[in-house]
Amino acid sequence: MANNPSSKKRSRQLVKRRAHNMGLRSMVRTAIKKVRAQIDARDYDAATSAFIAATPYIDSMVNKGIFTKNKAARTKSRLNAQIKALKS
Repeated sequence: MANNPSSKKRSRQLVKRRAHNMGLRSMVRTAIKKVRAQIDARDYDAATSAFIAATPYIDSMVNKGIFTKNKAARTKSRLNAQIKALKS
C-alpha cells in the first residue's frame, strides 16, 4: 500500500495509464480480428484493405511503448503472409 504522497500519486497515475493502455490495446486487437475475419472468409481484397487500415494502429502502439517493435513486425508479417496465400 502506498504510504507517502508521491507513491499515492504514482498509484493513481498507474491506474489511469493502465486503463488508457487497455483501451488502445483493445482497439488494435479489434483491427487485427477484422483482418483475420476477412482472411477466414477468403476475401483477398477486403483482407488487404483491412490490413492496410490496421497497420497504422499496430505501428502507433510501438511508438507509445505498448507493443514491442518485434511483436508489431511479427504480427504484420504473419498477417501479410496469410493474405498473400489467399491470392494463389
